[in-house]
Parts: sequence; C-alpha cells; structure tokens
Amino acid sequence: MINTFLSFNLINRDLSRSLERVQSQPMVQRETEYYLANIGNVTSIEEFVADDRLFRYAMKAHGLEDMAYAKAFMVKVLEEGISDPESFANKLTDKRYVEFARTYNFVAGGASTTTYNPAQKGTIDKYITFAIRNGTSPNDEQLLADINHYLAKIPQVKSADDLLADNRLLTVAMLAHGFTDEVIDKQVLKQVLEGGIDDPESPANRMEDKRFAALAESFNFARYGEDATTYNVTQAPTIDKYLRQTLEEDAGEQNEGVRLALYFQRKGPELRSYYEILADKALSRVVRTALGFPEALAQADIDKQVEMIKDRIDLTDFQDPEKLQAFLTRFTTLWELENPSNPQQTSIAALFSQPTEYGISTDMLFTIAQLKR
Repeated sequence: MINTFLSFNLINRDLSRSLERVQSQPMVQRETEYYLANIGNVTSIEEFVADDRLFRYAMKAHGLEDMAYAKAFMVKVLEEGISDPESFANKLTDKRYVEFARTYNFVAGGASTTTYNPAQKGTIDKYITFAIRNGTSPNDEQLLADINHYLAKIPQVKSADDLLADNRLLTVAMLAHGFTDEVIDKQVLKQVLEGGIDDPESPANRMEDKRFAALAESFNFARYGEDATTYNVTQAPTIDKYLRQTLEEDAGEQNEGVRLALYFQRKGPELRSYYEILADKALSRVVRTALGFPEALAQADIDKQVEMIKDRIDLTDFQDPEKLQAFLTRFTTLWELENPSNPQQTSIAALFSQPTEYGISTDMLFTIAQLKR
C-alpha cells in the first residue's frame, strides 16, 4: 500500500479526473439521476423530508449523512431558516446546518426554492414588482412580451458581454434592480458584473449605491461563470458536493489520513476563526498532527489551544493554494509517521521474507525529497 502523502497527491494531482471516476460509479450515477429528476418537483419542507432517497442524497452532500435519520431535527433547521441570528441553525455550533438551510431555504424561497435562479425567476419577480409599482397591469401585452423574451433568451447568456450586448435583456435586468432613469456606462456595468461580490474590494462592493451589488449578485458571472444564468443552488452545487463527499469517503476506506487531508483542503480556505478548527473534530485533528501537538491537547482549555495554534498558523495562508498544499504535505507526512500504511511484519513472517529494511523506507525517502522541493 502506498503511503499517505503519495495517496493524497495521486488524487489531488488531477482532482477533476478523480471526481469523474467517482461520478462514473453505478451507484453514484443512479442516485444522482434520481436527485436531478425529482428535486425540482419539491415545493415544501414536508415533501423534501418525505422522499427519503432524495433527502439522504442532500444530507450526504452536506456531510450530514449520519443525521439523515433525525428528520424532526432537520425540519426544525429548515423551518427556522437562517435570516434570524437566533434561528435554530444559527445557534448550532456545527455550521454544516447553516449551509444546509441556506441551500434549501424554503423560508425565503417558498415553493420555488428548488427551482429558483436569481438571474431568471428572481429578476422577473423584481421586474414585475417594479412594473406594478409604476402603474403597469400584470396583464399588460408589452409587459408579458418582455418577460417571455427575457426568459427565452437569458439562459443563453454566458458572460457579462452577452448581457450587455442585448439591450432588451439589459433593460429588464436594470429596471428589476431599481435602475430607472439613470444612464450607466456599459464599461462600468462590465466591471461590476465581472467583479462579482465575493471580494470585498470588488467594484460593486466599493460603490455606495447598493443596487450595483444586488445586480452583481443576481448575475454572478464571477462566481458561477457560464452557468450564472442557469445556476440553481439545489442542483449543480449539491451534485458537486455529493461527488466530493463520496470521493473523500472512498479515500477514507483505504487511508483515513487521505480523507482528512481532502476534507481540510475543502474546508481550510473557508476558515475565518481559530475556534472553527476546534469545533470540528476532523479539522482539529489535522492541525494537531501537522503542528506535532499531542492528542491530549484536545482536553486543554479552549482559549489556550487557540493561542497555541494562532502562534503557528495564519488562517489566511489557507486561501493560498500553494501554502495550503505545503501544510497538507506536512500533515500527510507526519500522519504517515504516526500511522504507517505498511504495518511492520510479524516476527514469524520475517523468518520467511526478504531482509527487513532498516531506517527510513523508500516511500518515506521519496516523501521527504518532495518536502525539500
């Protein structure tokens, strides 16, 4: 069996291909096809949890497979949503529940939750509200024509340039987001749309007029690329999460250290607090191993643990792919030293085998050579 460092890097070297192999598994294909065929028909929390196969897929995608039995608990998570800071999900330490409630946000989206797209239905709803507020009847022939044109054409829009090139589409989008009489330079709009809202320093976020940020959020080309106008949070992103979760589980069946490394690789860039590490058993185990801390440290005072980790780690480093990779290289190497992939031979077996290698194994020498690079 190859060691932890090499196993992790074989998967990570071409992550897309690794995920494709997972996707090709017959069971994964069947469950994914079922999910895609049925999720769009769900219009309420009750329908969602009643379909056990659908619900379990969603739970696994969010790393909550072990809680799929606790439907009453999850109904409470979904019913209270995430808008209220005091909601059930927001008060739970484990932030996976907040992510789950954000994906299946029936409180905000109602019956349209599983089919909602901000660039499609979201913009049309805003456009109709604008029209009615300005005295236009919901049944006006022109209004309906604009809506039909928009819905027919917007899925074909793959970039900010595409949107800006169709004045009729752009007019609906701008009116829906509160731009009425202003003439906005298209170059400014291009910068807003391409900059998105994820970066606090993006053009939209730097503008005092929050309508620009709302526009960039609805047409989020920066985050979703060509899928921005067809993006649905309950569909493609959930499928991606399910595949990644399955990849990590499959890796864990062979080597728990590889699973932990893949998990940290996914969660590390999102960390904003040292307490988030300690609240997650897997994350804290990776950090303790990588820093050479004993397992007994987990019983120490929380604030003391944070101080020790903070002295050794800068969380912003995990947003840098190269620094994150270096950290995981350290983790997988130290994990292998503590948890050898190739157990030592028994004394009886040794009598009939080739002479035992003394010192460091070939695999470990290769790993250390990689570290030096």
